Amino acid sequence: MLSEEEIEAFHRDGAIQIKNALDKEWLQLLAVGLDECFNQPDGMSSELVMQEMQIRVDQFPASRSENLQKFICESPTGDLVAAMLGAPVRFYMDQMFVKPAGELMATAWHQDTCYYNVEGDDLIRAWISPDPVPREASLEVVRGSHNWNVTYRPLVGRDPEMAEEVHKLNLEKAREYGMYERSGKDFAYNDALLDTSLPEIPDIENNRKSFDIIGWDYEPGDVILFHGDIIHAACNETVLSYPRRAHAIMYAGPNVRYVKRFGQVIPDPKALAFFNPQTGQRLSEFGDIFPLVGSKKRS
Repeated sequence: MLSEEEIEAFHRDGAIQIKNALDKEWLQLLAVGLDECFNQPDGMSSELVMQEMQIRVDQFPASRSENLQKFICESPTGDLVAAMLGAPVRFYMDQMFVKPAGELMATAWHQDTCYYNVEGDDLIRAWISPDPVPREASLEVVRGSHNWNVTYRPLVGRDPEMAEEVHKLNLEKAREYGMYERSGKDFAYNDALLDTSLPEIPDIENNRKSFDIIGWDYEPGDVILFHGDIIHAACNETVLSYPRRAHAIMYAGPNVRYVKRFGQVIPDPKALAFFNPQTGQRLSEFGDIFPLVGSKKRS
């Protein structure tokens, strides 16, 4: 499924676009699953708003969509990740991102690892859309940043040293500028504690020429894979005549471990709490929560 050159490029650059990896059957399944989740938000659905632009973000949408579950477990996507790692992979979690038609809200430069209670070199995101996404509206990554050996602080959360009154005042000021979150009843980005011991991410957008930035024109059927530690964004200002729907699936290889983060933003799957996971435990110890996927699942 993958050439040696593609595998080498992924591990060198931290991201790769694989053309025509999915046929129409899988794209239709994906579109139906995303639309049903979008039309029926739950407690893990939230909207980030900036001026007149917004983005809808759902955590764990596959937990309420049989179509997305089938896509994750049976589509060639899991096999691509397994082939990239040369090892069986597990499904860790998924997210849905929908940007309405019109001027698209930017997604700031960030790193995924710091938002989750996992760490390890075998953490890979698959980014897939049933819609064409031109280069100016698609993902961008800083080539090689997955090898910088740095975990940056999240872009959201409340500073534990900041008084609650100051935190509320800052949120009110943000709303005045048209920047705020409509959170779900079970999840809000701003409820997380910010780990200020982690360094702030570099100001990449205002210093683009100082970084090796790559991106792609995306067509339905393509799959973008990127390392969990790579710095990425979708910052370009552009206008689309249709919504940009995206499904971001996180897969974990054998060396991914659980780690309790002070500033965890995205919650663990609810069922994991029963096992009381501890830092250092491999996800394979929780096989019922993080199932093997793809053709290598019995390897």
